Amino acid sequence: MRTFGKWLGRVLLALILAAVVVGVWKREEITRLLAVNSLFSEEKIVNNFSNMNAAFLTTTLPRGEGPTSELGYGAEYDLPDGADQWIEDRAVTSLLIMQNGQIRYEQYLLGTGADDRRISWSIAKSYLSALFGVLIAEGEIASLDDKVTKYAPQLEGSAYEHATIRNVLNMASGVVFDEDYLDYNSDINRMGRVVALGGELDDFAASLKDSFAPPGDTWQYVSIDTHVIGMVIRGAAGRSVSELLTEKILAPLGLERDGYYITDGAGVAFVLGGLNFTTRDFARFGQMILQDGEYGGQQVVPADWIAESTAASAPTAPGKIGYGYQWWIPVGAHEGEFMGRGVYGQYLYFDQSRGVLITTTGADRKFRDKGVSAQNIEMFRKIAQSL
Repeated sequence: MRTFGKWLGRVLLALILAAVVVGVWKREEITRLLAVNSLFSEEKIVNNFSNMNAAFLTTTLPRGEGPTSELGYGAEYDLPDGADQWIEDRAVTSLLIMQNGQIRYEQYLLGTGADDRRISWSIAKSYLSALFGVLIAEGEIASLDDKVTKYAPQLEGSAYEHATIRNVLNMASGVVFDEDYLDYNSDINRMGRVVALGGELDDFAASLKDSFAPPGDTWQYVSIDTHVIGMVIRGAAGRSVSELLTEKILAPLGLERDGYYITDGAGVAFVLGGLNFTTRDFARFGQMILQDGEYGGQQVVPADWIAESTAASAPTAPGKIGYGYQWWIPVGAHEGEFMGRGVYGQYLYFDQSRGVLITTTGADRKFRDKGVSAQNIEMFRKIAQSL
């Protein structure tokens, strides 16, 4: 009996030691997973959205050696009626309103500040669209009607096998992908856990086998489509998206702070939603887009690509919100009115005819409630028309 007791004790000690070793070895992954699981909790969401590098692997996006581009101030502006209630209801964390390149209004809320580097969520998709336009112009990619597998052969045999670049730019790949952020087991949340645990998104994309429609036939917002665009860019240029974005898009903007991308375990940028910049630096990108790709005397993105990518070219349903190449076009939009937007209340709203750019970040846990998106657009239009 004593022998058995000693043996059992040794086994238990070995198991405890093994658990400690595994805990230490996997501590960083476990910490990230716990952070991801509470990322959107009511008491943590605001702080989390300004400190995403505490929950995920990241890579720095250097601002470069040039001077910070000045954002001058225009005449002081008072928000229209209803704006204060909208700010409270939508858990807005920053609001920056610019007209003709000058700041008309700037506010930071819920304990956040101007120096916070905030998560873009899907505004990152619009950054990738701008980069894609540069690479098309430079001849790195031959045609939007090339199949994605020409540049990303890993997708052979996946649901993306017959999709063209245009299809994925338009979110019309027909690939089955559950985008419900409120469902723990949805594809978008499974993908988030892949990133948190150091997995590889290329493998995740290649693992998708099911389609609900032929490519190009039906529009459905599928965030993994944007990762496929990133795969195409990396395959065509032979360089990382982080390097290309820094060189071709960010460096000319004169950012005030380095930004950063969330990455997967292979160091691949989370291009569908992982950019982090200050609100003013988001606005610098937005101002370049507003000015048809020109900034500081340099044509950063071809003007014809800005026009093409922000036009409602995707096969969306009649009377519903439109979509271009990773840009949104509101219902009833006039020429030059479009948006980049991300979950939980991140927006770049453009009204080119009025020279207006509205940059807003938020932590709106009710962003999917009925009518919220329409209310946001209504407020942006109200602001633009009252400047």
